[in-house]
Amino acid sequence: MDILYLLIPLSLVLVFAIGAVFWWAVNHKQFDDLEDQGKSIVDDVDG
Repeated sequence: MDILYLLIPLSLVLVFAIGAVFWWAVNHKQFDDLEDQGKSIVDDVDG
């Protein structure tokens, strides 16, 4: 039972850290252009 006093706050910190990283990625436009990178692999264009 004592382990819950460690695991619950640790999991809350982890959830907030993951949320902060996701929020940063969305605000820095990391998810805006998802299709062109995939197409660049299929299209064999040098340059």
